[in-house]
Amino acid sequence: MQVTFKVEYRTVWGESLSLVMGNVKHPMTWNDGNIWSLTLDSVKAADLQDYTYVLIRDGLILRPEWEHHSKKVPARCKNITIEDKWNDCPIPGCPFPRKHQAEMFDRPGFRGAGTAVPVFSLRSQNDFGIGEFADLHPLIDWAAATGQCVIQLLPVNDTTRKGEWADSYPYSPISTFALHPLYLNLQALGVRATAAFKKEQAELNALPEIDYPRVFKAKMAYIRKAFEAKWVKDSESAAYKKFVKENDYWLEEYSSFCAQRDGLEKEYYCWIQWNAEKQFDKEVSYAHSKGISLKGDLPIGVSSDSAEAYYHPELFNLDSSTGAPPDFFSKEGQNWGFPTYNWEEMAKDNYSWWKRRLKKMSRFFDAFRIDHILGFFRIWEIPLEYKCGLDGHFNPALPYSKEEIEQKHLPIEGLFHEDPRHPGFFQPKISPDTSKLLWWQKDQFDKLYVDFFYHRHDEFWRRNAEHKLPELLDASGMLACGEDLGMVPDCVLGVMDHQKILSLEMENVDKGRAWPYLSVCATSSHDMATLRMQNAEKGFGDMPAWAVRRKLEAHLNSASMLAIFPLQDWVALDENLRRADYENERINQPADPHHHWRYRFHLNLDELCTDKASDLRVQIEGLIKDSNRYC
Repeated sequence: MQVTFKVEYRTVWGESLSLVMGNVKHPMTWNDGNIWSLTLDSVKAADLQDYTYVLIRDGLILRPEWEHHSKKVPARCKNITIEDKWNDCPIPGCPFPRKHQAEMFDRPGFRGAGTAVPVFSLRSQNDFGIGEFADLHPLIDWAAATGQCVIQLLPVNDTTRKGEWADSYPYSPISTFALHPLYLNLQALGVRATAAFKKEQAELNALPEIDYPRVFKAKMAYIRKAFEAKWVKDSESAAYKKFVKENDYWLEEYSSFCAQRDGLEKEYYCWIQWNAEKQFDKEVSYAHSKGISLKGDLPIGVSSDSAEAYYHPELFNLDSSTGAPPDFFSKEGQNWGFPTYNWEEMAKDNYSWWKRRLKKMSRFFDAFRIDHILGFFRIWEIPLEYKCGLDGHFNPALPYSKEEIEQKHLPIEGLFHEDPRHPGFFQPKISPDTSKLLWWQKDQFDKLYVDFFYHRHDEFWRRNAEHKLPELLDASGMLACGEDLGMVPDCVLGVMDHQKILSLEMENVDKGRAWPYLSVCATSSHDMATLRMQNAEKGFGDMPAWAVRRKLEAHLNSASMLAIFPLQDWVALDENLRRADYENERINQPADPHHHWRYRFHLNLDELCTDKASDLRVQIEGLIKDSNRYC
């Protein structure tokens, strides 16, 4: 059918409106009375179920609507005119430009508290040596009983390759859509708890840490038997057929990829994902019934041996890997081993891969952490022939020509390296050898170095991020939180503020300003030592419970919208419940690319809701109430 769209909006010089429908932006025309209009042919009724308008300036989205439009049209309609009103936020005092699917985030002055823990670290009597989606159930009960409103998880995507320790790295997914099969509960699949099952389960659950290869071998054997027993009946169910149809845009490639890897039928992997989604959905629904929102984690990287890289190599720069320059976490820099994104190719269809990824994620999560948000401004790129983060360069960048360097009377050798994306142009090395420079040359180079790494790219990187982030943020109703630590250029703060992305604030990472309201404050993270470990690293030994309480209280009383602490730090409030060997509570060593992700909480989660933990619950509830964060 032919549809004419009209909407009233008073623009200023240089601004225009576009209609966004079907992942395509259609420029509109201004008419008298500040009416913007557009006529489109061949519009389907389904297209009108989700469309929106955006304000454009200088080719960038300046402002979105509060929520999208949806229209029903009469059957067999051939021509129609739709007159819309621009959707402004109806909530006085709400700081956000977009509506969130969890309404509490949009309440003016809202402040909440939560817990951060990886799924694999959860522990219960019913699991099988590793945390499972079902283990979220008692954690949700405990969080709700203490007045918390958020549970933050690490990535839950499939990382399976060979079932070895390398697969334990949650930020190296082989699919950005598939859930990890190890988070399935075996009993819910119909696996019988035989004597042999109970014996192996007891042995694995008794381990203080995860034995990833052993757990993988054992659980996948049981999952395979469950598939063989239930596949014929399940494959005929309406629920299974619906799942396959709705997820065809990624499931077909993922299942074929896994089948080719393992020499098994692709239906096996479809069946696994159907069950994983059912089990995770169940816990998400339970969390919502208790007033708890789940916060997910969006990895900045996708592995070069992933289904996405295999079927869509054009979306990635497979000749290099991502990492980070030297920073708070690593003096040698980091090499994460992922290919960088080919953003130019992704932009051709308005970042549809990213939008599908975020929309799928929003099925489970009401908020998400953007891992290494700097990657949307620029990435630290390391050519494959190098392993050390020190050998990297910025992409994109504004490198210097040979003539520019010579005009400053500086040598190239030892100070610069050629930019692989711009042959004949050079970037300063992150750790240059200046020992042979004369004093005036060193002064000249120091000024160039500071300008390049902190100022030269401000406008360039700002526009780079502003091209992507508004498009991606509009793809879901999740609250966006950015991990903005490390070598942060000046432009990042302005973009995050404009897009209302919450920053990450930590006491030991000074950004030279007070913590803003639109932020998440944390005592630690999966990449850092816990409070007790931090205290020991300062030479003061274990941190007593009263000192932990004081530290948590200070964070809770901050201006930050959300205060989310590791489960280890919450439990450290109780001298009787805290882990004795606190030096083993750290989840990751970011400087070690071969780190084994094996941390497991030392208590069964059911114990947090028993009389044994009543004092801990009372303490946490009191702290949250006193800080006006109780939900």
